[in-house]
Amino acid sequence: MDTTALEAAAKRYQKAQAALDKARAELQAEAVAVLRSTDERGTQARIARITGWTREQIRQIKLKADAADAAE
Repeated sequence: MDTTALEAAAKRYQKAQAALDKARAELQAEAVAVLRSTDERGTQARIARITGWTREQIRQIKLKADAADAAE
């Protein structure tokens, strides 16, 4: 049984998944940085519009980042 194509597809998938994970982490970090940089009204709504996340998701991301920073 030749699994060469399957192995290549699996490697491409794993590489794409790693890139997606990295991009998600960078996007979350940028969103948190924007939230921390201003108290301007509508910031969460603007981040939601740009990212497609809900305001609740944004709040959870910020809470997680704040907790991680407090733990350091």
